[in-house]
Amino acid sequence: MLAVRKRSLKMFTLALLFVITITSFLLNYTHNAVMVTWDPKQIIEQFRKLMKYPRRPCGCSTCISEQGVSLWFDERFNQTMQPFLTAQNAFMPPESYRWWLKLQGERSPKHINESIQELFEIIPGDREQVLERSGSRCRRCAVVGNSGNLKQSQYGEEIDAHDFVFRMNKAPTAGFEVDVGSKTTHHFIYPESYKELAEDVNMILIPFKTLDLRWVVSALTTGTINHTYIPVPRKIKVNKDKILVYHPIFIKYVYDNWLQHHGRYPSTGFLSVIFALHICDEVDLYGFGADSKGNWHHYWENNPSAGAFRQTGVHDGDFESNVTLTLASVDKIRIFKGR
Repeated sequence: MLAVRKRSLKMFTLALLFVITITSFLLNYTHNAVMVTWDPKQIIEQFRKLMKYPRRPCGCSTCISEQGVSLWFDERFNQTMQPFLTAQNAFMPPESYRWWLKLQGERSPKHINESIQELFEIIPGDREQVLERSGSRCRRCAVVGNSGNLKQSQYGEEIDAHDFVFRMNKAPTAGFEVDVGSKTTHHFIYPESYKELAEDVNMILIPFKTLDLRWVVSALTTGTINHTYIPVPRKIKVNKDKILVYHPIFIKYVYDNWLQHHGRYPSTGFLSVIFALHICDEVDLYGFGADSKGNWHHYWENNPSAGAFRQTGVHDGDFESNVTLTLASVDKIRIFKGR
């Protein structure tokens, strides 16, 4: 349906430009009152030029999805990849499914098709409208990480000015508004990192195992699942119409194309960044990396053992950081590192 609308809009735009060209030609002819021969070949050539004119993907001064800016980016960015799991794109190729099952080593996982079917009996299975793009619109997004470099940054007002504000895991805003803002449109979680969200916030579940999908169903109905590899909430207070699911195939795409198999699988922060590249026209990163003193900790705590995750081997934090820095160097994102 979205593709049909885009094709119709393109044909309408081309037709309108053709009419304007003809009208301009005739008006110019009448104004000069000069007897000239009207050559249909000139009009045909003009029309051909209009057909070749590249239509910009957004209304920003620069657009993330625009091709030809960086070969490095174009080799990695696949516009056809769908970030959300829906009832229409739920099929997982066997190779991708086997890879996904190994992420957290779940024992005797429930069949994926059955789990997905149960999930979409509870929550909506279509999120196409979130992915819609417009050549006249500029969707600006802020991806807010949890780094201590947000302390005393006074980025809050700047962050809240974005159309979409993405946050993740247990990150609080209350009491930190001056530095991190108060607006949240989408919050990325997995069962073990769940936190209560406001009613108007979209919860984006990143499933690392089949049990994560089943947990959503349970948490909205019977409440029978309260433990994965650690205790998880038995019930959650989330509007089911506000629940979105990160596609496992998209996780593999991030791992294959962007991380090139570094680490075991991507971190929540990095998954949020690549997700933003696919649904936003401009992306600004806040709260990523160490603070000015080289400390790795969350902005809401002073944890002497923070940053230990960098030694686990699960995520390759250094490689992820290098990718985001490269994205900034080719003008696809902007990174704000604190003040």
